[in-house]
Amino acid sequence: MTFTDAPSPNHDERGGCPVDILLLHYTGMPDAEDAVARLRDPVAKVSSHWFVHEDGRVLRLVPEERRAWHAGVAFWAGARDINARSVGIEIQNPGHEWGYRSFPDVQIAAVIDLCREILERHPIPPERVLAHSDVAPARKEDPGELFPWRLMGEAGVGLWCEPCPAEGEGRRPLASGEAEALRAGLVRLGYEPKRAAEAPVISAFQRHWRPERCDGIADLSTLLTLERLLQHLR
Repeated sequence: MTFTDAPSPNHDERGGCPVDILLLHYTGMPDAEDAVARLRDPVAKVSSHWFVHEDGRVLRLVPEERRAWHAGVAFWAGARDINARSVGIEIQNPGHEWGYRSFPDVQIAAVIDLCREILERHPIPPERVLAHSDVAPARKEDPGELFPWRLMGEAGVGLWCEPCPAEGEGRRPLASGEAEALRAGLVRLGYEPKRAAEAPVISAFQRHWRPERCDGIADLSTLLTLERLLQHLR
């Protein structure tokens, strides 16, 4: 894969933590150049390892052996320092605030190629290829419901299974026992236990694995989709 170095000063030591998460973001800014500039600004104190433009051009901002500053306050599967154990990719898209739109095919092709190379370098399980919204559901929505997680999964990047349709019986609210099964399953997948029954966590799960409807409602479709996913955990 061809890329251009655009070094950011915003990184530090990983502290010996193994890399076992691949974290995907959108930039959430109207202009790509401004987004790159912010990721390289020492005052901003944010960065990622990689940046993918809408036209498919790839920038390397931080070497993967270093800890880039992209996840912020986050949690996954018992870990809070997600930066220490992840590789972060910023994907150009204005985001929900500035005119969220579909990701161009050429951009996604570049993201897939980049992810495959990262997965060759690091032993990251499919279920730990995550959205920023997965690890910070109360704060973040990216890369959002328009990101093609299905296509990524079909290309061997991340965990994907066919979601249960979010219509008809799938819209049925959960009984108390089913709601507890959903909460427990979300915790098993990696979401924070004390937040797992809350709407932002349910919305984050839906954005990633059932993007047809991302309303934060604990319905039968969400539970059945989660149960299908859990069958594929290592």
